[in-house]
Amino acid sequence: MQVIPSIDLQAGRSRLVFWPGAATGAGSPTDRPDRICRSFVEAGAPLVHLVDLDGAAAGRPVNTDAIQAVARAVATPLQLAGGIDGPDQIELAFAAGATRVVIPSWIVADAADRLAACVRVGGDWLAVGLDARPERLAAYPWRRAVAPTLAEFVAELAAAGVHRFIVSHGGAQPDLERLGALCRTVDGEILVAGGITELATVSRMRDVGVAAVILGEVLFTGTIDLTAAVAAAA
Repeated sequence: MQVIPSIDLQAGRSRLVFWPGAATGAGSPTDRPDRICRSFVEAGAPLVHLVDLDGAAAGRPVNTDAIQAVARAVATPLQLAGGIDGPDQIELAFAAGATRVVIPSWIVADAADRLAACVRVGGDWLAVGLDARPERLAAYPWRRAVAPTLAEFVAELAAAGVHRFIVSHGGAQPDLERLGALCRTVDGEILVAGGITELATVSRMRDVGVAAVILGEVLFTGTIDLTAAVAAAA
């Protein structure tokens, strides 16, 4: 299982300040995404997840200069979320230096043509972000008579050519039983974002079949050490 650090981009900077070595008094704080990314890669990150917060509000990639700076700083693949609302935005993300893209589920829910276009442009580098909370899925204004379950919706996306799914829980603790069932039935990779607040949960994710966990604020605060998380996932 992979451990993927996440950086929120806002106005060209990291939303959170990173201070490598703060626990030992070493290093200095930085909000430069390229420097933070380099530090994560040196600690063993196989990939970095970038969230374009301004892009999410604008509906298109905005922090392209910051993404390009990160791409120049490290050779590690970059996965971009935020503002990827269709095939045109996917192309912009790739042009900025992203190697993977994440589209929100509501962009392609009940929109077969748009989903097909995103798969056509994104190919194997496309992922769909999903909120695993049943009430959120049920609350979406589906055009069909009955809202699908998470497993049913993921199966539809997989049949259309999506093979990577970023599952979040609104910051709540992930439901390991449901995740395990999803991992066993889905033809693709399940990545879990958010809700992981202790190192032991990383190992539990590995045991139920999760392909990767995406860690953000817990790495910046020092709640979880990236090197230790990589070891726990191995």
